[in-house]
Amino acid sequence: MKIIFLLALLALTALLLPAADDYVPGPDSKVQPGVPQGELIKFEFAASKIFPGTTRDVTVYVPKQFDPAKPACVYVNQDGVQWNAPSVFDNLIARGELPIIIGVFVTPGVVKARDPATQQDRFNRSFEYDGLGDAYVRFLLDELLPAVEMKTTADGRAIRLSHAGNDRAIGGSSSGAICAFTAAWERPEAFSRVFSCIGTYVGLRGGNVYSTLIRKYEPKPIRVFLQDGANDNNHYGGDWWMANQAMERSLAFAGYEVNHAWGDGAHSGKQGTMLFPDAMRWLWHDWPQPVKGTPTKNALLTELLIPGEDWQLVGEGYKGTEGPAVNAHGEVFFNDVTASKTYKIGLDGKVTLLNADSKKSNGEAFDANGRLYSVSMRDPRVLRYSNDGKATVLADDIAGNDIVVASSGNVYFTNPPPDPSNDPSKLWLIRPDGTKQVVDTGAVKYMNGVTLSPDQSLLYVADYRSHWVYSYSVQPDGTLLNKQRYTWLHVADTDDQSNADGIRCDRDGRLYVATKLGVQVCDQPGRVNAIIPTPNRRIANLVFGGEKFDTLFATCGDKVFKRKLKTTGSNAWDTPSKPPKPRL
Repeated sequence: MKIIFLLALLALTALLLPAADDYVPGPDSKVQPGVPQGELIKFEFAASKIFPGTTRDVTVYVPKQFDPAKPACVYVNQDGVQWNAPSVFDNLIARGELPIIIGVFVTPGVVKARDPATQQDRFNRSFEYDGLGDAYVRFLLDELLPAVEMKTTADGRAIRLSHAGNDRAIGGSSSGAICAFTAAWERPEAFSRVFSCIGTYVGLRGGNVYSTLIRKYEPKPIRVFLQDGANDNNHYGGDWWMANQAMERSLAFAGYEVNHAWGDGAHSGKQGTMLFPDAMRWLWHDWPQPVKGTPTKNALLTELLIPGEDWQLVGEGYKGTEGPAVNAHGEVFFNDVTASKTYKIGLDGKVTLLNADSKKSNGEAFDANGRLYSVSMRDPRVLRYSNDGKATVLADDIAGNDIVVASSGNVYFTNPPPDPSNDPSKLWLIRPDGTKQVVDTGAVKYMNGVTLSPDQSLLYVADYRSHWVYSYSVQPDGTLLNKQRYTWLHVADTDDQSNADGIRCDRDGRLYVATKLGVQVCDQPGRVNAIIPTPNRRIANLVFGGEKFDTLFATCGDKVFKRKLKTTGSNAWDTPSKPPKPRL
């Protein structure tokens, strides 16, 4: 009897559950009587310089209601036309449930073989879609969308697209889905709404890192709708079903506006097609209000960032900013190395061009007596400037990239050679009595930023050409022991190195590293807890300044930015202080 009951229960359950991938599109996905139908414009695009030699098909949907007097919102979809999207847009736009949207449906690039009879084409889909980095979004913004705006409708309307990220969405299926997310992730100011169906957030070309990076980055203004099914792919690249759930949990943890629809389907677009109208309603539900998230659950970001306090532009128009250094008053000094000019940022935030000797220094630091030290890769000398601006040469014929002066008066500076394959990097020590000594050489590929821990028991050195920051124990005589590749940094997928440059500590012992991804904030055990990008996605060096040393100043190529934080910087010239014990 018990067996019969269980069998009956299983049969009833089977009747109540839909069959896998049994998803039927509703009326919103079909042509409806009396609803104005948009126009489809088709063309081939073969003029890409970012993906040279590729050709691809493009279909542009233009709604009947589009008026070229006002730029339209935009939806970009990978893999061409999907989801019955033109009919969905017709129906929802007609009912006022979506704004006027122009759809751009683009297929992946193909490099045609010279002889199709004997040779195979090169298919760019995985390269363009699964690959991380900004190449594909640059292709859209710099090449494809401008080409779309060159087209006109059959009745002569010029196509005008909004360039505001809040007016633009992007979506796709499988590899096209991760491609859509990557475009928004790299350029949230260009795409703020993402539709992701059976997304390939697995280890094909590094997409598996997103669920980790999302948790560490300062949240971006992106709204995401995710779909996947329990019977999605599970093979050498990873488990799609688990990866999509990990994405949803990471986005929710990090404070993003995220919605999802889980099903029992396989790796297909059936459920995505059925729910596309509802996904579009949700992605655009409060437009034109900007996308907003909720507070992140990242404890370090919460501890550091002040709500509503973003990066502020200090100055711009420089040719190549380096430095910076901070004195005991909290004033920040930096150099425009290419122009050989030195600037001061006062406590009032104003930038002043100094009348002192123009410097070519890459790195600068003050000592406890207020004297400024500088090193340069172009003028191979270590200089110390007295308070009246007179220079003393401490070392000649030694190039330097970055420098720190301990409260003891010991000076450490990095000496990366032009060609590390022939001449290894060196770490130098200059004692107060003027004696010079190489305290490390060899293993660090390209010694760059250098700083001391708050208690000055540890020296940190950034390796520009790897993903490591090295840690050394400082001895009473200034020499170093216990060298370790200690702090592990994230590296952009398109790079083989982190480009780790300037580094500084706060008084709690956290390490701030200027990298290509932004400011990577690491705890004392050497783990990246948070990543804070700069507005122009560039940074060479950083320092804590301001009256209370609670403002982070960043030199970022042609611009300098500042941002006030809920922490205090540690200054090497100050009295050493013991940081709290970290969580291990």
